Amino acid sequence: MLETAELGQSLSKEAFGKQSKALRVELLKVQRELLGADWPVIIVIGGVGAAGKGEVMNRLFDWMDAKGLTSHVVDAPTQDERERPEYWRYWMGLPPKGMIGIFLGGWYAPAIGAHVSGELDDDAFGMALRRATMFERDLADDGALIIKIWLHVSKRVQKRRLVKLGRSAATRWRVTKDDWARHARYDVYRKTCERALRETSTGSAPWTVIDGGNARFRDLSAARTVLERIRERLGAPVRRERGHAESTDLANPVTILDSLDLTRKASDADYAKELEHWQGEMHELGQSVKKKARAVIVLFEGWDASGKGGAIRRVTQALDARQFRVIPISAPTDEELARHYLWRFWRQLGRSGRFTFYDRSWYGRVLVERVEGLASVRAWQRAYKEINDFEEQLVEDGIILLKFWLHISRAEQLRRFKAREREPWKNYKISDDDYRNRTLTNAYEAAASDMVGRTSTEYAPWVLIEAEDKHFARIKVLREACKRIAAKL
Repeated sequence: MLETAELGQSLSKEAFGKQSKALRVELLKVQRELLGADWPVIIVIGGVGAAGKGEVMNRLFDWMDAKGLTSHVVDAPTQDERERPEYWRYWMGLPPKGMIGIFLGGWYAPAIGAHVSGELDDDAFGMALRRATMFERDLADDGALIIKIWLHVSKRVQKRRLVKLGRSAATRWRVTKDDWARHARYDVYRKTCERALRETSTGSAPWTVIDGGNARFRDLSAARTVLERIRERLGAPVRRERGHAESTDLANPVTILDSLDLTRKASDADYAKELEHWQGEMHELGQSVKKKARAVIVLFEGWDASGKGGAIRRVTQALDARQFRVIPISAPTDEELARHYLWRFWRQLGRSGRFTFYDRSWYGRVLVERVEGLASVRAWQRAYKEINDFEEQLVEDGIILLKFWLHISRAEQLRRFKAREREPWKNYKISDDDYRNRTLTNAYEAAASDMVGRTSTEYAPWVLIEAEDKHFARIKVLREACKRIAAKL
């Protein structure tokens, strides 16, 4: 889930200097406007060790008017705090209306630390997370704006930073035995953090995950998040006209999709051999699915012309036609618009022993609806948790859920568009909207990267497919589908 924050994003010193100057002016401006507001701003800065939480808080104090800020470092409770209920110290630290309060670690740090150390079992940790969301809901219902920022670095980067801090006499005091002990348990800590982020990111208090590997990128991203959230609350529209994407200012963002090797190919001979083998495997699995009365849902997302339909056909060719449905998802009907967006997917759930294939899916809420401004910011931010909860219910009921993202380059997409225009039997697949959507590629790629990062869970992980070569993509889809279905059976 945190892979999107391990991409090594960076910012040059020159770019930082230029962008930070304008950003500081805007931060001070919204801070002055905030003074007249009848609601406070609560900023929670969390993250793994050595990700720069303290540095980000210091940067905000440096760039904003300190008279309008308060800070609270959540550490071991004092005697005063131990003699009262756990949340007393958080209530006491809340800022008044028109002011900004920053909580370093927030109400999450103690629970995460206790779970990693074994002091809290899974059930108790879940209760702690529910308490946190209830606390935030009460604050949000009363008008508070809650901004939650999570800073993340990889295990390798964390070790490098701890070593660097330990070598300098000026910073050696910042690295303790506990820091190295936590580093030794990094993988456990990361898994706990992923669960906390997934279960506590709500529409009224969503998490923004930031790559903390580069200090300039980290500080600028955190400050910009604060600015945008406050500016939005002060009166910026939350809905946009079609075509005015919420991320059109992104210039070639570095995303998890960039990690895919699009040069991978399959020869014609290998393709024919592999196709026969894996379709045979899929046919046998289809019989087992029916015999064991398990339902299978396979959904496909990806760029226009990335080969979703072709991949689906190679899977369904191996199945009994009476055993599957293919559901292409387009704009919702009036009946569907009158209900919660997940209603139509609940209605389409297949029976036991059958396969349901989705050509696009419920992820439209955090992709096209987000980018096109068809859903409010709160609605699509809330959707990550709603989707995770929905998928968890499916899996708990025994449904086998597979999620594929097919990725191609912009150049390959354009080549396929032109081919569709030349071939009469494919003309129906291309329209003006396909070309128009290419102008929003950066916004869609950022949204897709967020989607993968926020919804790739242990019970329903995303499988990323290098689809530049159609043969390679189809074989990988078949192979991964077979292996994952077999493992679940």
